[in-house]
Amino acid sequence: MRRPLVNNKLFLVLAIAFLARLGALFAFPSVFAFSEPGGEVHGSVAYDAYALNLIETGVYGREPGAPDSVLPPLYSYLLALIYSIFGRSYLAVGLIHTLLDVCAIALLYDIARRLFPGNRGEWIGPLSALFFALYPYLIFQNLTLNDTALWIALLHLFVWLMILLREQESENRRTFALAGVAGIVLGISALARALLPPLALLAALWFLFRLSWRQTLLRTLPVAIVSLLVLMPWLLRGAAIHGGFVAVALNGGENLYQGNNRQTVPIFRAGYDVQWSSRPPDAPRTDDPYRNNQLLLNAGLRYLRENPWRIPELLWVKFWVYWNPQVTPLNNLRGGEVLRVTADGVVQIISDGDSHTGVSAANAAYQDESLFAVVGRNLHIVSFGGLWLLAIVGAVLNRRDWRDLSLLFFVQISQTAVYLLFHPSTRYRSPTDPLLFVFSALALVWIWDRWRGRQVN
Repeated sequence: MRRPLVNNKLFLVLAIAFLARLGALFAFPSVFAFSEPGGEVHGSVAYDAYALNLIETGVYGREPGAPDSVLPPLYSYLLALIYSIFGRSYLAVGLIHTLLDVCAIALLYDIARRLFPGNRGEWIGPLSALFFALYPYLIFQNLTLNDTALWIALLHLFVWLMILLREQESENRRTFALAGVAGIVLGISALARALLPPLALLAALWFLFRLSWRQTLLRTLPVAIVSLLVLMPWLLRGAAIHGGFVAVALNGGENLYQGNNRQTVPIFRAGYDVQWSSRPPDAPRTDDPYRNNQLLLNAGLRYLRENPWRIPELLWVKFWVYWNPQVTPLNNLRGGEVLRVTADGVVQIISDGDSHTGVSAANAAYQDESLFAVVGRNLHIVSFGGLWLLAIVGAVLNRRDWRDLSLLFFVQISQTAVYLLFHPSTRYRSPTDPLLFVFSALALVWIWDRWRGRQVN
């Protein structure tokens, strides 16, 4: 019985992952069943609206028939495809997200196996995949209506392709085919979240640790060119609609401002999300999303330019929010509550009885004494906190192999840097957590080897 399980570790882990997600999907219909009567969308109602409008009008826009570029389009198109085939069904969405997770887990397994050849990789790969399969936060997060499962699959696919590309001994058809596919993935991923370009630049540095300048250029330049070609139609569409350059979506200015204004540090220290920041007085809301984006982008940049002495504190607070073993934000507004920040930086939660300030019933539920608030948050501290500490141990133990493993470090560095520029939360960090767990698995394998060696001796 033991031999077949050992020889089919990946299949066993994928089965565990599938059953864990299927069990959660059916065990908590009140959380995930957004398509049932009275159901609430846990995730993003915007993606749901975009998908429904795509089906109804064939136009990508929040308002039916009115094209826009407010959000990256890829997940809405996937959602529209799911709705077109299966109807607006939470079961269909949950199952497709589960399949995306299963693909990402299989990729993680092979990433670890390739980075740790030999007997170590045969166990580090399955352990990393198992940590991902049973990671409570991502089981919950990836069954809700948001783009996280899709983004994780694309991230792991890109990392896997980079490893395959660097493994090629010469420039041949296979090498250029891999570079082309990696470029397609890089371009497509930007239509979900435009976060991979910084990692792609660091991946080129990772190539240089083992390859020459010429070999690195011949592998990475096609990736960059193909990714731009993939993005070009969407960039041209945005320019035609809005009359100016749109870097995939028009939410960059809002995200930059929320993460860089006088209210950012007080709101984060109070445990809330900076989405509740007040708009700057010199940037009134307009009906033009392009103008809105530019006003908020300029306001965020102006704050950084005029307050350089505040940047160290700002970065430290955002860094801790990003890497906090607790689920951040720590608090959520309830319906009827408004967040205000006084002139001296004091956060006040005001109850006016009828204002919803954008708070949905689903969002407000996380602040109440629910299963998530009581059990979920503590479970995350134990699961992520424990694996995080193990990952630090694993990274230290394997420091001599830093050249080969630096790609995993670059994943964390690049994504941390992006969210320190904008604004962080656990949801934004979680897609890179499985790649961090590779080091957790390494630490456990090292401990097991030492213990077994002592038992033999």
